[in-house]
Amino acid sequence: MAILIDSGNTRLKVGLVSVGGTLASTITCAFDNNDTDAFAAWLDGLPAVPRHAMGSNVAGLERAAAIEAALTRHGCAVEWITPREQALGLTSRYQHPARLGSDRWAAMLGVLNRLPSPRPAFLLASFGTATTLDTVSAEGVFEGGLILPGPVMMRRALASGTADLPLAHAEPVLFPTETHAAISTGVAAAQAGALLRQWLAARQRYGGQSPALFVAGGGWHEVEAEARRLLAQVTEATGDLPCVPQVVDNPVLDGLAGLLRAQSASPSPDSP
Repeated sequence: MAILIDSGNTRLKVGLVSVGGTLASTITCAFDNNDTDAFAAWLDGLPAVPRHAMGSNVAGLERAAAIEAALTRHGCAVEWITPREQALGLTSRYQHPARLGSDRWAAMLGVLNRLPSPRPAFLLASFGTATTLDTVSAEGVFEGGLILPGPVMMRRALASGTADLPLAHAEPVLFPTETHAAISTGVAAAQAGALLRQWLAARQRYGGQSPALFVAGGGWHEVEAEARRLLAQVTEATGDLPCVPQVVDNPVLDGLAGLLRAQSASPSPDSP
């Protein structure tokens, strides 16, 4: 067994993976990313801590050091991944591949390698602290993507950056008539509009072939209704088959599992 680690800006997700690289989803769990004590307690509760961990960290050097310290107490070494130009059938067109967020890279690998052949082009929309919208072709080429503040960050920015606006909690509606609904609807519209923009751009890039849509992250529930409404409007206007968003629970961990599986099969220093 090995430990997989997805260290994000808000949450720390971990899981155990078999030697063959199969994620044991029944034993994945998540902690507040500032609560490394909870992670250490989780390690203490394992019957036996594996000797190896593989992780993605986008939460800074201090957070990585805290995770490493907890693992070191159990004799477990961690390998932090760095995005590459090519791995597991994914080719990156990022200007500087190593500067791509390791969570975005692992998540795309996780989705790509769960798809049966022939694979469709897809858009992966992750709604976390930040929202990322990444497009991958049917040939496995990462075309590029967007980064924007996530839904919670948008709401907090309005509350902290203005004198009178609250931290809104309301359901989005078409025509808001009070401030909480106005903010929540504006945030959902911005998020869903960015998603639709990228989905339509990919559709045009691939000659009218609609990309599959995968969604992840805790902020999806704030965006879902508006996103589905906009996608339904596109379906009505074009006559295409409906685009049904497919929720993926742990794409980063899935990608890490794939990398670990490939590493086990090819243990040389230049393995993916």
